Amino acid sequence: MAKTRCVLVTNVPVPYRLPAWDVVARSSDIELIIIYCAPAHIDTSQDGKSCAYAVHFLPGDYKVYDTRFSHSDLSVMTLLSQIKPDVVITTGYIPTFLYAFIWARLHRVKHAVMTDGTLESESGLTPLHRIVRRFVFSQTSSFIAACEGGRALFESYGVSADRIHLAPLCIDNAHFAEASGTKKVYDLLFCGRFLPHKNPLFALDVAKGVAIKSGRKVTLRYVGRGPLQDEIRQHAQALSEHVEVSFAGYLSQDELPLEYAASRVFLFPTSLDPWGVVANEACAAGLPCVSSPHTGAAGELIVDGVNGYVCRLDRDLWVTRCANLLKDEALWADFSQSSLRLVRRFTFERAAEGVMMAVRQAAKGRS
Repeated sequence: MAKTRCVLVTNVPVPYRLPAWDVVARSSDIELIIIYCAPAHIDTSQDGKSCAYAVHFLPGDYKVYDTRFSHSDLSVMTLLSQIKPDVVITTGYIPTFLYAFIWARLHRVKHAVMTDGTLESESGLTPLHRIVRRFVFSQTSSFIAACEGGRALFESYGVSADRIHLAPLCIDNAHFAEASGTKKVYDLLFCGRFLPHKNPLFALDVAKGVAIKSGRKVTLRYVGRGPLQDEIRQHAQALSEHVEVSFAGYLSQDELPLEYAASRVFLFPTSLDPWGVVANEACAAGLPCVSSPHTGAAGELIVDGVNGYVCRLDRDLWVTRCANLLKDEALWADFSQSSLRLVRRFTFERAAEGVMMAVRQAAKGRS
């Protein structure tokens, strides 16, 4: 029996998706081909080439901004004509993805939409953006969401529940659990790009408050890099009486587990993250997490009062929550075990299953 030839048109190779693509490629009924807009620009070790499926990289002008990227290359239509897929999956609404969608409609090829977005992350869309999505959805056979927030987003456009499939964002849980015996060195950990919407300076102010409340100096570890780094260092110097700050810089996937294992509480004070795989990394390392509600992981992976706290961005509230976790060993241990339990269902196999179900549904011609 011939396999369904599926082309996925997406951004760049990323470590929290590549293993899922491998699982899809090993299926008995789907031939997977991936078209990337560009090579990886953050973790360049993720070349996307060492895999069991065909990979193509588009030329075109690829631009990266703080919270989004853009790419426009009509050659994706020529490439699709050469590949002749049965199903095309697009993962957004930048021009290149819309060209792929248009190609699918012109050639009567089934189309599926995949998104990491949520109702909150897309709350600021313009009317034009919403019109584009509504039209694309009306011509789409199946839908793939990264989380329940994505499911709610699709349903807000009238998509029926039976056409929505979940493919959660995930990491190698076992890899992050391997370093669990590492000695705890840091009270608090911030991991992410140093961008305004990630609020790395808020984490530093929280650390100062925890130090004052606890009556001792607090250690804060930063993992990552970004344009706010100099400002963070200056602020850290001013607070050196209360907080001992250290910087690990950007780390590879192989290096990250030791940083999480050496920390006690993970801080995720984002103002906007459709999901946030740093939450997966922290939970897989057994860390209690304190998060803002502005991430898809809040309530789904980080559950308030179960494996951490989901708090509005109120410094005093965060100080109280963090100080309690650092002081109460029994509470910390309970939250740590809950993090390990909750993250177990976020696996590459489950993500691949969601994609495969969407491809099979689209291939059957249901719309």
